[in-house]
Amino acid sequence: MTKIKTYFITGISTDVGKTIASAIVTEALKADYWKPIQAGDLDYSDTHKVQALVSNSKSVFHQNSYALHTPMSPHAAAKIDNITIDINQVKCPNTTNDLVIEGAGGLLVPLNDTQTVLDLIKPHYKVIVVSRHYLGSINHTLLTVNALKEKGYDVAIIFSGKTHPTTEDIIKKMTNIPIVGRIDEEPYFDKKVVKEYAELFKENLKNL
Repeated sequence: MTKIKTYFITGISTDVGKTIASAIVTEALKADYWKPIQAGDLDYSDTHKVQALVSNSKSVFHQNSYALHTPMSPHAAAKIDNITIDINQVKCPNTTNDLVIEGAGGLLVPLNDTQTVLDLIKPHYKVIVVSRHYLGSINHTLLTVNALKEKGYDVAIIFSGKTHPTTEDIIKKMTNIPIVGRIDEEPYFDKKVVKEYAELFKENLKNL
């Protein structure tokens, strides 16, 4: 019997391509998808976006544990909604399928006064870090990967955006972790493009 796997997608910052990466991983594995905490854009949330990009009929899209109204850090968005995020209420959906979980921003984005996104990641999760080149991205990538390694997680990287060989090469050398692949700066992403990337990434994902 194939063991069910859970993949947690995090980024080195915001707007690095986590949602597109989540759609590709979901399609590649025909996995379920779950965004535990959505902050803002509730009419066209990340769950809606991934659902619109996935072609297979097996994936199930699970409801957010928290759907906050303001596009801000979850702790601040929750305060505006007059609630406090309780991670005990962030319960992983029951599924017999592989599961892709999309985080919010980076690892140390606060959820409340004491906990961050990192506290949502269970020991058995496979963590995929989405890294996009910008000034400072090497530092952010290494900090993110090192924080995960120190806690004993299995970590891999997806590169996103325009290729930058010197950045990607030093990250590969200094992290020495698997590279799932890279998502280029495409003019647009639709089901066809996502499916093409899913085929490219499938083997590497299954080997994590």
